[in-house]
Amino acid sequence: MKGGGGGGVSVAAKRRWRGLVIGVLFLVILSMLVPLAFLLGVHNGFHSPNPDGYVPVKHSSDSVGGEYSSSIINAYNDSKNDRSEHIDEIVRKLAPNISKDAFRKSADGTENQTADRNAEHGSQHKKGGTPVESHTVLQPSPNMSDTSNVTKVEGTEYVKGGIDETENCELKFGSYCLWRKEHREDMKDSMIKKLKDQLFVARAYYPSIAKLPSQGKLTRELRQNIQELERVLSESATDADLPPEIGKKSQKMETSIVRAKSCPMDCNNVDKKLRQIFDLTEDEASFHMKQSAFLYQLAVQTMPKSLHCLSMKLTVEYFKSNSLDMELSQADKYSDPLLHHYVIFSNNVLASSVVINSTVMHSEETKSQVFHVLTDEQNYFAMKLWFFRNTFKEATVQVLNIEKFSLEYHDKATLLHMLLPVEFRVSFHNVDSSTEDRTQYLSAFSDVHYLLPEIFLSLNKVVILDDDIVVQKDLSALWNLDMGAKVNGAVQFCSLTLGLLKSYLGENKFDANSCAWMSGLNLVDLARWRELNLTRRYRKLAREQASVGEESIEAASLRASLLTFQDLIYALDGVWALSGLGHDYRLDVQTIKNAAVLHYNGNMKPWLELGIPRYKKYWKKFLNQEDQFLSECNVHP
Repeated sequence: MKGGGGGGVSVAAKRRWRGLVIGVLFLVILSMLVPLAFLLGVHNGFHSPNPDGYVPVKHSSDSVGGEYSSSIINAYNDSKNDRSEHIDEIVRKLAPNISKDAFRKSADGTENQTADRNAEHGSQHKKGGTPVESHTVLQPSPNMSDTSNVTKVEGTEYVKGGIDETENCELKFGSYCLWRKEHREDMKDSMIKKLKDQLFVARAYYPSIAKLPSQGKLTRELRQNIQELERVLSESATDADLPPEIGKKSQKMETSIVRAKSCPMDCNNVDKKLRQIFDLTEDEASFHMKQSAFLYQLAVQTMPKSLHCLSMKLTVEYFKSNSLDMELSQADKYSDPLLHHYVIFSNNVLASSVVINSTVMHSEETKSQVFHVLTDEQNYFAMKLWFFRNTFKEATVQVLNIEKFSLEYHDKATLLHMLLPVEFRVSFHNVDSSTEDRTQYLSAFSDVHYLLPEIFLSLNKVVILDDDIVVQKDLSALWNLDMGAKVNGAVQFCSLTLGLLKSYLGENKFDANSCAWMSGLNLVDLARWRELNLTRRYRKLAREQASVGEESIEAASLRASLLTFQDLIYALDGVWALSGLGHDYRLDVQTIKNAAVLHYNGNMKPWLELGIPRYKKYWKKFLNQEDQFLSECNVHP
């Protein structure tokens, strides 16, 4: 009995013991699973997959504290249109940032941090009350007394008015912005950009991680990955230059960034470092933008290699030729005042040739046409040979070397520098709209133009043609115009009056309602010019403008030209000349066809690779592209 009773007690005890063991094991397993599930949940909440291979920061107050979470709200004022969207995306997705009110635009274009974190209440308050709405103020030159007009004249060192440069990149970088959009290419360095973004973020986190004693291994990994990416990027410009194992390196860097972002740290350190790197990147982008604009400007002002080759070959061939006295047979026509005389200032063989050819092709009677091409000594012999080899119906062409004239001029170097018409880009406020600014490209006479009465003493009237025009209709009707007491027949722009240029013209007396005028096609009464002695008036005004500290000869020339011909402009009908083919992409095709003269004023000349493609055809059809010298020099405008 005892034995049986004792066995029963033993069995019950064993059962109770087994139940306790199972319960303990269950609790142990549960105690392990709950933290594991919690950790996995936090991990997924912190690091959701991103299509770009990066991880957005979404810290919660439970994991790292309310003070931390209150200082990482991400938004950045994206009012700058010229800022790279790619950088904005990186800052928005990858970095702890501050609130939308953290940045305000100041008058000088810099970014001021105005956010102050209130740790006690977990919110941010702005310093100094409500910020003033941003705007840009461009101060006038000290020697200008009137600042009421919004005007900017490029070609000088000083800018007038109040134009927000971020609203219209053309006002800041000219036609370069339009040309860049026209010739935008597909991205060939997407992986390069991704690596740079990873390097950007890793550099931001590294200083904070390095300060954590428990993260020595992660610090070494970050430093090693940063060094590897720096080495790769220093040797690679496009994705094709990257090594085959770059995918693994990128993945290692991404893993290190994920681990770094999961570490609790002082957000202010990361935020400060990100701001420093972002400022450096923004400065670098601005530098490259300005450098690109400068190189573009240099490209449009430099003669292409093919045209330089053409000029050199023609010069060499000229001295090999036996016909050195090519123009003696027609010398009597050069000074005949009864003929139609056209004057062209140019150092470009092709450009001057197209002007003459297009004029002759649309003229009903060419025997009475005489073209005088004024150039410098460097291009003189090339011009002589070119116009000897190429005939233009019955028209006569005379080539003159401006350096051979014994004219009273104080500075011969300046004379050569001012051989061609001077172009300016003028920005002014549009009176029809309170929010839109307009830009106008003006061409003005150079210093050399004011020597015409001294060079052509026997002529009473001439038509001046710039070398960047194409003639589409007969110009003989110009000679029948009665200009009365006016001197210069030109196309006017009454949307730009001298009153709008008041702050630029200074204290000089002028009619505020007078319209600005354009060179390109000009009918000039030389007899009336001599009677009024306009050359003397121009030189006096030019000296006065230079004496008040004007930054450039060109700027003084524009002022003096506008004031010299005040009230002496005979307004030609607008159909005579259409300007803008060297900068305006929006010209109507029918308007182009109806114009008598097309003026390629602006930087995008038709003989340059940078020229606007859809306007080039009007210029190229008057070029003899089968010429031997064009083929030898690979001239294909």
